[in-house]
Amino acid sequence: MQLSVIILNYNVRYFLEQCVLSVQKALEGIDGEIIVIDNNSSDDSCTMIKKFFPKVKLIENSSNLGFPKGNNSGVTQAKGEYICILNPDTVVAEDTFTKMLNTKNWQLNTGIIGCKLIDGTGNFLPESKRGIPTPWVAITKIFALYKLFPKVSLFNKYYAQHLTQNQSGKVDILVGAFMFMKRELYNEIGGFDENCFMYSDDIDLSYMALKKGKYNFYFHETTVIHYKGESTIRDGTYLKRFQEAMQFFYKKHFDKSIFFDVFMKIGALIFSLFKKNQTKEVKRKIDEYVIFSNDSLQLNSSKKVTILNDFSQFKNDLKSNIEIIFDTKSFSYKEIIHFMNYNNSKNLTFKNYISTSNYIIGSNNSIDRGEIIQLKN
Repeated sequence: MQLSVIILNYNVRYFLEQCVLSVQKALEGIDGEIIVIDNNSSDDSCTMIKKFFPKVKLIENSSNLGFPKGNNSGVTQAKGEYICILNPDTVVAEDTFTKMLNTKNWQLNTGIIGCKLIDGTGNFLPESKRGIPTPWVAITKIFALYKLFPKVSLFNKYYAQHLTQNQSGKVDILVGAFMFMKRELYNEIGGFDENCFMYSDDIDLSYMALKKGKYNFYFHETTVIHYKGESTIRDGTYLKRFQEAMQFFYKKHFDKSIFFDVFMKIGALIFSLFKKNQTKEVKRKIDEYVIFSNDSLQLNSSKKVTILNDFSQFKNDLKSNIEIIFDTKSFSYKEIIHFMNYNNSKNLTFKNYISTSNYIIGSNNSIDRGEIIQLKN
């Protein structure tokens, strides 16, 4: 088998459904499999998988094992030469895996490959490519020095700003939402370190690949939507685990010092509090809806609703706040992602219509947990 796609799920039934739908399309023509690991969700994620995706291999855990152990349990069941670690709150394009498997990407020392990630509004997610968060690099992140001096190598390593979002090249760290590698390398590394519950696991795995003499690669020629944060509530437990995760990575890979330990505790607290404050709900006024559909998709709304069947018909006059709804039966995910990527604007938000369960899904920003609108039959 060529490819195993590993999806770890926790209480995101609707995002999971959309993710698996997109993965199924992307696996057409590839000898592959989908493995979903459910970390004891309280929603009907498992029931949905069994109903709509009977060929998907489903692992039902009796407790929340965390990100590392959950993914490791999935990889042990994998048969593919390559594996893709994929978040359930993602959408891949139909040609994503084909492009990733292209032999030109795989040289002798290739480790992990990541891709360009955008959020639910089409904006680039800078964590798609990162540098090793050494103490100094962590300082540049915590105090936003990378924003003040984006072109100075001393300050711009956290988000690997030696590359633009539209440049492929070597990077040190990739994000756990999408990590593509040979299963042999994953097993050689030992998989995700199960001593870390979450949040620094992708950094650690990327770093371990580097320590094996491999190089990691950011590949910009395919784009994946990552809605972010769907499985995580920013509460006190989140802050505690985030701080513990940062401490875990530094204690594992760097020499300890009292100064560094104290600094990192303070820095982790500041950074995690900042992330918590980011999660304040952002209300956005919608003036009108534009639906892209070749079918009779209807939306009951008192607002203006325009139905178009071709992307070229859309003109954004920037004078009103528009919510765009894509009918995923009428347009490919590749077409939808391309439109979002090149039409992201402050006055536009995007949602997808999923016909199998008759709902609209999306997220208005990278710190929003997203929105699901169940339509009436």
